[in-house]
Amino acid sequence: MLNKAILMGRLTRDPELRQTPNGISVVTFTLAVDRSYAKAGTEKQTDFIDIVAWRSTAEFVSRYFKKGMQVAVTGRIQTRKWKDQNDQNRVSVEVVADEVFFADSKREPSTGGTFASPAPGMDAPAPNYGAPSFQSQDTSFEDLSADDDELPF
Repeated sequence: MLNKAILMGRLTRDPELRQTPNGISVVTFTLAVDRSYAKAGTEKQTDFIDIVAWRSTAEFVSRYFKKGMQVAVTGRIQTRKWKDQNDQNRVSVEVVADEVFFADSKREPSTGGTFASPAPGMDAPAPNYGAPSFQSQDTSFEDLSADDDELPF
């Protein structure tokens, strides 16, 4: 069996972090995900997908993600059955996130600036959106020649 969901969309509201009675962190948020197709002469439709993340993923999401940000999520689809206040049977469909990634560009679209640092009191540094940069201080390496006969593979 295979149950894998991969989504990219924008947060419709700030993530809501809660704790279970056992102290486990859980965050919920909703992604607005545009459909990739539209009938001729109509606009694309948007689906609003409920997402739930647990433990360290929940804490990461609540710390760094805000309403309007573009986010990529991988996880699994889950259904829950429950009864509403009128004793009617209901079913909820949600994605349980295994991983959540930044999908926005480095700049905020509205201001042209970079994303803000974490909120006051947050001790973690702001995430690095760019590719890692490695510069070796060791200059003892030789350039390889273009002759394929000398390559070890």
